[in-house]
Amino acid sequence: MPSSRLSLPQRRRHLAGGLGLAAAWLAWPALASSRRVLPSMTEGPFYPVRRPLDDDADLTRVSGQAAAAQGEWLDIGGVVVDVNGRLIDGAAIEIWQCDAHGSYHHPRGAGPRVDAGFQGFGATVSDAQGAFRFRSIRPVVYPGRAPHIHLKVLHPSFGDRVSQWFVAGDEANERDFLFRRLSAADRAEVEMRLQPAPAGAPVRWLTRRDIVVPA
Repeated sequence: MPSSRLSLPQRRRHLAGGLGLAAAWLAWPALASSRRVLPSMTEGPFYPVRRPLDDDADLTRVSGQAAAAQGEWLDIGGVVVDVNGRLIDGAAIEIWQCDAHGSYHHPRGAGPRVDAGFQGFGATVSDAQGAFRFRSIRPVVYPGRAPHIHLKVLHPSFGDRVSQWFVAGDEANERDFLFRRLSAADRAEVEMRLQPAPAGAPVRWLTRRDIVVPA
């Protein structure tokens, strides 16, 4: 039986299909084959003060802005699954990150340049197969931190889990104070292995990053 859904604002949360890319993620080997729970990490200081009006799963477009997001576009797909292998239907997933200039859409996180075409925060809900999908940009460095994407996953069965995703192999990871605190096993659960998108795709990179949650 599917798990119960969270009550969310009545608006479209899923990234539009028809791009022929989503199936590719599920064809890749599951990164979370060990079913190790996603490490808990700090939410950080730049979680939105107010949830933006445009908060869907495509962070590269902002309602009312003609220009699209700067940076290298990235599609992130995967499934939410618990440690017993049960796919989680109806998990709310949020991500937020800085833009291509290193600025967060936050009063204390904005630098001298801010990309108005980048949404900065997005949300979606896992489907009946536990699958989710986001479009964003490849994260970039900003002072003191390696490239990363913040995420939060919520569901009545386990509550909430906050963590961060890092780009696998990025040279800045070993200088990042939060990444360095993780064990080798936990690092494997937060690293995104980026793959070049197929020729003609609307994005440059693809990654599958399954989310393992407590049972």
